[in-house]
Amino acid sequence: MIPPSFVQELLSRIDIVDIVGRHVALKKSGINHSGLCPFHGEKSPSFFVSPSRQTYHCFGCGVHGNAVGFLMEHLGLGFVETIQDLAQQAGLKVPEDERSPAEREKASAQKQLKATLSETLSRCAEHYRKQLKASPRAISYLQRRGLSGEIARRFGLGYAPEGWRSLASAIAHYDDPTLEASGMVIVKEGEEGQEDERRRYDRFRDRIMFPIRSATGEVIAFGGRVLDQGEPKYLNSPETPVFSKGKELYGLFEARQGMRQRGYALVVEGYMDVVALAQAGFENAVATLGTACTAEHVQKLFRFTESIVFSFDGDAAGRKAAARALEASLAFATDVRTVRFLFLPPEHDPDSYVRELGAPAFEACVAAALPLSRQLLDVAAQGCDLQHAEGRARMLAQARPLWTALPAGAVKHQLLDEIAAQARMTRTDLQGLWGATGGDSSTARGAHGRRDVPAGARQWSRRPSQGAASLLDRALWLLVNRTGMWDDIGPDAQTFLCEQPPPHGPAAARIERLVHDDGPLDRQRMLELLRDPELGPQAQAFADRLDHLLAPEPDTDFGREFALVLNRLRLAAVEEELKSLFEAGTPSPDALQRSQQLRQVQIQLKSTAAAPGF
Repeated sequence: MIPPSFVQELLSRIDIVDIVGRHVALKKSGINHSGLCPFHGEKSPSFFVSPSRQTYHCFGCGVHGNAVGFLMEHLGLGFVETIQDLAQQAGLKVPEDERSPAEREKASAQKQLKATLSETLSRCAEHYRKQLKASPRAISYLQRRGLSGEIARRFGLGYAPEGWRSLASAIAHYDDPTLEASGMVIVKEGEEGQEDERRRYDRFRDRIMFPIRSATGEVIAFGGRVLDQGEPKYLNSPETPVFSKGKELYGLFEARQGMRQRGYALVVEGYMDVVALAQAGFENAVATLGTACTAEHVQKLFRFTESIVFSFDGDAAGRKAAARALEASLAFATDVRTVRFLFLPPEHDPDSYVRELGAPAFEACVAAALPLSRQLLDVAAQGCDLQHAEGRARMLAQARPLWTALPAGAVKHQLLDEIAAQARMTRTDLQGLWGATGGDSSTARGAHGRRDVPAGARQWSRRPSQGAASLLDRALWLLVNRTGMWDDIGPDAQTFLCEQPPPHGPAAARIERLVHDDGPLDRQRMLELLRDPELGPQAQAFADRLDHLLAPEPDTDFGREFALVLNRLRLAAVEEELKSLFEAGTPSPDALQRSQQLRQVQIQLKSTAAAPGF
């Protein structure tokens, strides 16, 4: 955890005018500086930066904060990453964490490697841009697709020539190991007996090149599309130390301001969709990189906006992709966020739709997008004949893990009534069928019974037994005292805590939001914010209990104990589910298979779940 005193010292060493001025064109305006707000569209400046107070404020949209907050909001950086970058600029050393010298050295080497790879990839991007200007054939292809030179420049589009070693003219040393490490060059071993002979050639040849940028603008990978016929139609960079396709989104860097102006992120499936939509005025579009939407994608987008619209083709593949996006979104769908699903006619993708029918028609599609609640009910009902009891029973089985994965709140509460109505049951009957808690989020199965995550991961979302309730108190107490631990526990543990019943779940969700917005807070400030009546009628009493009943202990190893508490909570969830599988009598074959998976998890957890007494 970074001490607040260090953050204050850092803020005193930097000048917010310099920091903001790198991203916003500022002009002197009396004692302040002004410019166009980067967080909403405007034609006259209402964004002011105060060098005396070291703060920024927009009188148009109300955003305000210090240099740390500006970079987190504008670039989508995490708190720790922002502090580290600013500290480096200020010549300060961030207080060391508890890592060993060897671990710190390894982290430093990894950071240097990433910087080197990003530099190499940037040089490749510049080379491809120059090649595009020199290729009438590639320019003609983009023009036929309706793209302008302006939009091509904005997205840094390029062209990889047909030759096997085009990059040799861009990189001084074609045998540079970073070319291979960055995925730009493929190295093929020589024939047997010729071990010293190695063949090197460009990965991308005769393709339109789409640079993939990080949220901060660095080139981290490429996507390449063939100009004519050929397979694969799209080719992506491989996974590297700077690129993971399950975490990155094409167009995110370019779409940040568009998301703020339009109020939502538009998620599509292809590079060309993003570029075509941007040219049509939808500058808030991003695309997954040849993979299904993941929880990491959703979590990253919610750092920039509170609303996401997924756009899919209306065919079977599009419906399947939408079901996966739904599952990835459920854990983040709080009452203050919206997730919607747009389905185009089967013969269209966003690129073809907006070119043939125009931006207003696509805007109408966005306005008619299905809310998450409707999509959840539709996915749950897939393959079910609701005219018969058997079909309704199957629908309930498919709805249960989806509904349970939602965080506690008004949407989840109302959906239970809608699911019950679709099953021709009363809410009371459905709660009785699903148990007193109204569901079992530990079943890590998708809408069709498929396990999409490792056994024992999603089981965390099961409500612990009453005997484990004090562990939940302890978990929240540890977090309140060390809020910086939130970013270290990973999305599974974060989801598990946020999905707990009140008051624990809403409190964890509030901690998540506050840490994201403001960085780690001290204990008293966090307790004060947890007393917010919006968290429910139990909030005041719960915060008081954390404050008075669980006194801090000077020798507490917060990180270690927090890991142990979460481990024990997870074990309690697994054991409760095992018990429920056999309560109804002779288990079904599916229940037996599930019990075998759970017992394996149980064995693993029992060896590490012995938390210290308290």
